[in-house]
Amino acid sequence: MRIQPRRQILDIWRSVIKSSYRDGVWVWSSGDRPNSLADAEQLICLLYPATEVPALALEQPDVMAEDAVKALEKFGDPRVIPHRLVEVIEDYVERHTSDGEPVFGGGDYLFSDDGEPTGAQQSMGLVDSYSLSLTLCLSALGFLSVYKPQPGRRATLTARIETLQAALSRRLTAAQIGLLRSFVVKTVGTEGDDLKVRSAMLAMVNQDVDVDTVVVGRLRERLQRVRTLLMDDVRLGVSTDSALHEESRLFEIGWGWGIVLGAPEVELDLAKSAFETAPLIASVKGVAEARPYLYSTVLALDGINDLRSQRTRELNLLDDEQRRLAEALHTRWDLTQRYWSTIARFGREWPLEDIPWRTSDGEESDYYSLLVSAVLVQDLENRTATDDDLNRAVAVFEALAQRGRITRRVTKDDASVAMHVPGVRMRLAGTSEPPLFWHARDFAPLLLKRCLQAAALSANRSARDRLMRLAETTMDHLDKRRIHTGPATGLWDDPAETLFPDEDRPGETAPSWSMTERVIEALIAGSRTYQAQPLRSPGMRSRAEEALHEAEHLLNQLLVQSDSDDSSTRSTQLVDIERRLSRAREIITAQPGTANALALAALLSLDEMSVARANASRGV
Repeated sequence: MRIQPRRQILDIWRSVIKSSYRDGVWVWSSGDRPNSLADAEQLICLLYPATEVPALALEQPDVMAEDAVKALEKFGDPRVIPHRLVEVIEDYVERHTSDGEPVFGGGDYLFSDDGEPTGAQQSMGLVDSYSLSLTLCLSALGFLSVYKPQPGRRATLTARIETLQAALSRRLTAAQIGLLRSFVVKTVGTEGDDLKVRSAMLAMVNQDVDVDTVVVGRLRERLQRVRTLLMDDVRLGVSTDSALHEESRLFEIGWGWGIVLGAPEVELDLAKSAFETAPLIASVKGVAEARPYLYSTVLALDGINDLRSQRTRELNLLDDEQRRLAEALHTRWDLTQRYWSTIARFGREWPLEDIPWRTSDGEESDYYSLLVSAVLVQDLENRTATDDDLNRAVAVFEALAQRGRITRRVTKDDASVAMHVPGVRMRLAGTSEPPLFWHARDFAPLLLKRCLQAAALSANRSARDRLMRLAETTMDHLDKRRIHTGPATGLWDDPAETLFPDEDRPGETAPSWSMTERVIEALIAGSRTYQAQPLRSPGMRSRAEEALHEAEHLLNQLLVQSDSDDSSTRSTQLVDIERRLSRAREIITAQPGTANALALAALLSLDEMSVARANASRGV
């Protein structure tokens, strides 16, 4: 299935409105038991594309795209759509604010094998919610900053928007604090319980089967800069591990599933923030086990990416305290990508290529390999990626697609299906009784997103084509998993036909906003990939230059032979050819293939004119 981000996002918008906007009221999926995460995903499906894909912007009714208006026609006419969005954003903020404090609970996304999670457990802040709140708040603030200045806006509406901007700013600050206090540096010694963790880490990175002391020495050398910066630059919101300076110890960095046990408080300069008093999230005691979770780490990196975006800077969406927090998060973002990229590519044989990835606590899954690949792609996106790096990453993606039954059929009693449904099971270590778990089931949309991001990086035509073919196949897989009946038709996730072909399984009718939001993220990544310049082949440029040289020479010959005052059709043709060659010369660097086509078209026209001239001279 060809990936067409604009059309596919509009199709999802139609389904979102049909599912969520009924009888003039926005209906939240979490109903009477608010789930900040599910509700954020539901709203992001509508708001994020409107702020990340310029052609689908909704802030200015007069310039709103016709196809966007048609997709949202049940939401209102172009003048009403922005106002409706303001109402929905207001409702979200109100639902997930308690006593003036932003709430980040995961609600019924959390489950236990030993009974229903307590209300306190369901309201615990999660890194997933912090990260998505960054995306949601920045999208909403960007939307409001453009919508607000329009002339003729009623004073009451302007006041509402300013109140909403302040509430979103508070939520954004709280989410930043939550991410800072969820970051963790975990060192691993050589005694007691650490010995088992150390052995698991060395077994994963030691693909060349070297002596452990040699591997530790090489790791210490490769990660020395990360270790030094962690000790010198990472202070805010994370306790300094006194053992980090012991170079014989291995270490991991990343994000826990929530605010980690022992995370120090974060102090705010209230005069520079949207808060009048210090928010509880800055000082609340953490409960999450102080170790990195790959799942949470990838989500945190994605959210911080939005903090760093050009749009955030251009619209000046951050206040002074948020800029300070963003700088601290950026330091962690950079070091985390450096760390996991180094681990993934350590040695001659990459640990990443040894699928499935095994975490330091002994868990292994193809999904963890995909998560490490996701960090690697983000790191390559911000550094110079070599052809070897990308070619090897492509091979990993292709292997994961096969093992994940994206490019291979599902077999009877296929164990790979569980990675999609119910998803990879992760224990939220540190929670009190009953112990809590989480299911991650976004393997397919995550693969789609990272393939599209990697394709944008590749300067190798073959690697790029392989990535795009894999992305299209993954989109085929996801398209088959759309819901086919009920008000949620067109959304995700109905895996019955694709993942359970031999079972008489009833189709799903309730939307999974988590899956749908992940698909939206992937389509936005696809839009960014297509907006980049096409690959520039040196060979094609050489051929274009040769064709241009010949065409310009032949044109000059004809111009010498032509009457400068000639107003005939022949003179008009010469002017047209000259325009084509001028255009080809302008774009030969950026679009050598197009330049070559223009030069060849000019050559064909010049030859036809030459033949006509020769025939005329012979009286033919």
